[in-house]
Amino acid sequence: MKEKRIRYRTTGTYETLNHLGKSPKNVWIVLHGMGYLSRFFLKHFKGLPPDENYIIAPQAPSKYYLNDAYKHVGASWLTKENTVLETQNVLAYLDAIWEAENIPENCKLIVLGFSQGVSIATRWAVHKKLRIHQLVLYSGGIPNELRPEDFDFLAENETEIKVFMGNKDEFITEKRLKEELKKIESLFEGRAQVVIFDGGHELKKEIINSLIE
Repeated sequence: MKEKRIRYRTTGTYETLNHLGKSPKNVWIVLHGMGYLSRFFLKHFKGLPPDENYIIAPQAPSKYYLNDAYKHVGASWLTKENTVLETQNVLAYLDAIWEAENIPENCKLIVLGFSQGVSIATRWAVHKKLRIHQLVLYSGGIPNELRPEDFDFLAENETEIKVFMGNKDEFITEKRLKEELKKIESLFEGRAQVVIFDGGHELKKEIINSLIE
C-alpha cells in the first residue's frame, strides 16, 4: 500500500454576524469546538452591540453526524490522522477568508478559539502574525509543537492574551489543567491573564461581553 497526495480546488463556507459597514470597533475571528457548526456557534455572540462588532465564524471542514439518529451534524477541525497536512489545509482556508473579508486596519482584531478551536486559533495566529488586539483561548489545549519564540510577535503588538477554563469542565482533568497552566506560563512568559471560572465546558455570555468592556 502507498499513500499518494493530490492537489485540487475546493470551495468552503463560513458565517458572519452583523455588518462590516464603516469600520466597526471590533472584528472577531471565532473558531468553534468539536461538534459545532459555525452558524450555531455564532449564536453565542449575538448579545454583542451589532454596530461595534463584526464576527466571522469559519467552518471546520470535516462534518459528521453527531449520533445514530443521523439528524444533527457537527464538525471537527483536525484529528491525529495526517495532522500536519490537514493543518496546512485549514490555515490556507483561514488565509482565504481573511483575504476575502478585507478588514480595515483600524479595527481591533479579536481571535477567539473555543475547545478544539484553541488549537486552530494559536496555529493561525503564529502562522499569520497579524496585529491582534486580543488572543482568547477558551477551554482548550495549545498544540505541543508551538514554542515561546513563535509568540514573540504578540509582545511586539502588545496583544492581550486571555485564557478561560471552567472549574467543572469535564474535559479538563486536574492533571491536564496543571499541564496546560505550565504550558501557558512557558509560552507566554507570564503575559497571559488566566481566569478559572465557575462552570463547565461552556461559553459564558458574561465572559464574552467582558472582552469588549
